[in-house]
Amino acid sequence: MKLNIVKNTTTLKMILLKAIYEIDKTFEVEIHNTLSHGLFGIIKNKEEINEKEILEIKSHMDEIIRRNSEIIVLENNLDLIRKKSKTILRKDIIGIVNSAGWSSIKEYDLEGYTDYFYNEPYRHTGEVKNYDLIGYSNGFVLQFPIEEFSEKIPVFQKFNHLTSVQKETAEWNSIMDVSYIGSLNEKTMNGGIREVIRLNETLHEIKLSKIADKIIANPDIKLVTIAGPSSSGKTTFAQRLTLHLKANKKFPLMISLDDYYIGRVNIPLDEKGDKDFESLYALDLELLNRNFRDLLNGKEVEVPQYDFVSGERKPKGKLLKMPENGILMVEGIHGLNEEISKNIKKTEKLKIYISCLTQLNIDMHNRIPTNEVRKIRRIVRDSLSRGIVAEETLAMWNSVRCGEEKNIFKYQEEADVIFDSNLVYELGVLKKYALKELIRIKYDSPYYEKAKELIQFLYCFIDIEDKYVPEISILKEFIGGSYFYRY
Repeated sequence: MKLNIVKNTTTLKMILLKAIYEIDKTFEVEIHNTLSHGLFGIIKNKEEINEKEILEIKSHMDEIIRRNSEIIVLENNLDLIRKKSKTILRKDIIGIVNSAGWSSIKEYDLEGYTDYFYNEPYRHTGEVKNYDLIGYSNGFVLQFPIEEFSEKIPVFQKFNHLTSVQKETAEWNSIMDVSYIGSLNEKTMNGGIREVIRLNETLHEIKLSKIADKIIANPDIKLVTIAGPSSSGKTTFAQRLTLHLKANKKFPLMISLDDYYIGRVNIPLDEKGDKDFESLYALDLELLNRNFRDLLNGKEVEVPQYDFVSGERKPKGKLLKMPENGILMVEGIHGLNEEISKNIKKTEKLKIYISCLTQLNIDMHNRIPTNEVRKIRRIVRDSLSRGIVAEETLAMWNSVRCGEEKNIFKYQEEADVIFDSNLVYELGVLKKYALKELIRIKYDSPYYEKAKELIQFLYCFIDIEDKYVPEISILKEFIGGSYFYRY
């Protein structure tokens, strides 16, 4: 039987929140982000949750499921929820209902417990399929099935690096005084958004400076690899890191893994028989490793140049040689994979993982999936720089995501450094660009419903003028006007 993943997850989340409410009505639960295919959350006014308390919450959840209680829609109209806002005690909800141009927010009741969700839950609690609750990092992870035809829960994995970055981002949001969409919209309305942008960009710059310091402090490092999924901002990140290194008399030689594609006709096939452009074996690994070794040994090397129009390498490559006090910097989706640098000692390389890892939450109990943010980034960039319409971007997105799961995400904990490229204000800027493309998708398109969902989501944000975005910002890689390249 096919599982409705969204309804199942939303229902489990409400059951969890109801269970914690039953234990102590004063507890303030905040759902932070995804972790190990589950939802990581904390109780804000409680320092940590021990195993006994986790078991108590699970016991309450099991009982709520056993009762098969009805989940009732109290209100499904934004204007009517606005009229009730004076009686709503949560500032995060008041903030979004009073500032969003449109929102799919609905008010639900479960046995006297009221909460707000943007996705529809099941009608009854007994309809949920399997779950687990695990204590982790002073909080909890709610796990659930993620496949439509399986009730199996993925094996829990600890992501210590990722958890550390997510905590850092939470601290950044606290510094900027922006945690939810409502608080961002308030800053935009009262003129405080320019300071938010400056702060956010400065925090990125501080992080970049720390990464550069880490490289400079270790004279053994000869190779820096930069990897991340689609629309992470790898190119701009690499250019900005280059500036930091040059300012410290360290001179990077930049190479893109894309230039080592073996040619369109030779690309290996995936399990569906389609060309797998994101496969590791779409790269000429032998040549790549030989070039890296020769460059680090001081030799002049002819590095290939790939022509994406013809799908073949250009007849002549680029002649490159390491500069004095140089460092080899390599950018591409497989940068964390040992196969691309197996001839170089681990002590001689630094691996950097970059992705849009976190996002400000809609409210305390509802988060914005990071892959949705990357999807919007890519829709905008594809339309502005590559002439690709939004429908085409949406059509290829599932394939892109499958490639990321197979080739990138499983290596992220092997990185020496993780950089979160998210900008808390970016969706307010991306909104006008994305809407212009999404509204072109017609009613008879198979991607119409997804486009409508993204349009409705973007209307939660108040527009932010792009003139406030600095030229070196990662966001400029997607909206144009970047200092590092033009389109």
